[in-house]
Amino acid sequence: MKKKRSKMSEEDDTLCCCEYINHHGEKTHILASCCDCADLDEACDRCLKGKSVSPQTIERITDTISDRLRIPWLLGTGAKKIDITILPPLVFLPVFLHVAALHIVLAFIILTSLPILVLWYYYITHQNKGRTLFFLSLGLFSLGYMYYLFVTEVMPKGNVNFAHLIVLTSGLVLTLVCLAQVKKDPGYLRTDNTTTQIKDGETKYTSSYSLNGTHQVQQKGQDIPPILNLSGHNGKLQLGHQELNKNWCAVCKIIRPPRSGHCRICASCVQRLDHHCVWINSCVGESNHRAFILTLFVFLLTSIYGISLTLDTICRGRSIFTALFYCPGVYHDYSTALSFTCVWYCMIVTAGMSYLFLIQLINISCNITEREIRFALRDKTGQKYLCGLVIKTDEYNRGFINNWKEFLKLQPNRVKTTIEDLV
Repeated sequence: MKKKRSKMSEEDDTLCCCEYINHHGEKTHILASCCDCADLDEACDRCLKGKSVSPQTIERITDTISDRLRIPWLLGTGAKKIDITILPPLVFLPVFLHVAALHIVLAFIILTSLPILVLWYYYITHQNKGRTLFFLSLGLFSLGYMYYLFVTEVMPKGNVNFAHLIVLTSGLVLTLVCLAQVKKDPGYLRTDNTTTQIKDGETKYTSSYSLNGTHQVQQKGQDIPPILNLSGHNGKLQLGHQELNKNWCAVCKIIRPPRSGHCRICASCVQRLDHHCVWINSCVGESNHRAFILTLFVFLLTSIYGISLTLDTICRGRSIFTALFYCPGVYHDYSTALSFTCVWYCMIVTAGMSYLFLIQLINISCNITEREIRFALRDKTGQKYLCGLVIKTDEYNRGFINNWKEFLKLQPNRVKTTIEDLV
């Protein structure tokens, strides 16, 4: 009898592909997504009566809509929630590009407004320290949509052969493969109850948790009292022989290795944290920094190659630079105008990624991370060169060759990555 009851309870807990547990903890169905929203009904009534709607009501309506926006999913896990921030690029990018292809004035207005809108949205999310899939969705959809337009609009014009398409496709696939490597664990520091070793120069420390919740750090191989006692309840520091306060994370309650940092967006500490990249929706740290550089490099090569093929097709007989600014009759045909508009869109994206790639190369050459640059500028300990393009400190700089050797020797963490982690 007990076995039958346990089987029945397991069956009851299993969700079909269209069911899910909502944010109220109740079991519901996708087909009921348009039913019964008291907050929405109240807001409509107040609007019809000419009354204002409170921000709290609008926030509850937004939470309800985002919670009900789901797609069916198999394996008994129920319907999966869709992040609403992935939808704007999928809807507005094709519309903007097709409208811009109608006239050169519209193209100028839209291609000027798009970077401003993206930067504005980045500023909003950066201030709120929010996690968003907008930029990752924009990047991936841009790659796919530009490739689709290349195949459907540029290739039929007859100037691109099959070999060119293979090279461009290989570059696109390689970019996605490198991006998948970047999306793996950047070097998160786990807050488990095990003993970890922290290497600082030539000194090694042992970090461990005691049963009463006290975190103790002791120099390895020395018969001395713990050099740092950290209370697990209030996070207070009692410094001993050396000052390790700067390596203590009050949020994760761990002692971080040197050059590690806490990401407020990922809510985790990362080894050798460089920065949180919104374009990959993840941090760039010790384990994925090399893959990040490789992704930028492959993307830039693929983008420049695709731009050159397109311009050589729609503006024959002119160099790439000349065709960008002078291509007579390009707006006489809608297909050619759309291709030319996409070229300029790709040029804007390529210019932004080129600047990011250049900054990364400079930082690696100086052995400094973006996080350390912010601290150096704040504490006025860094030296500026080339109008602030280069920031140098002597803390980790070992010379150009040694800095690159150290970067190329960074070892990635071998951590299993789930499907959810790649998003």
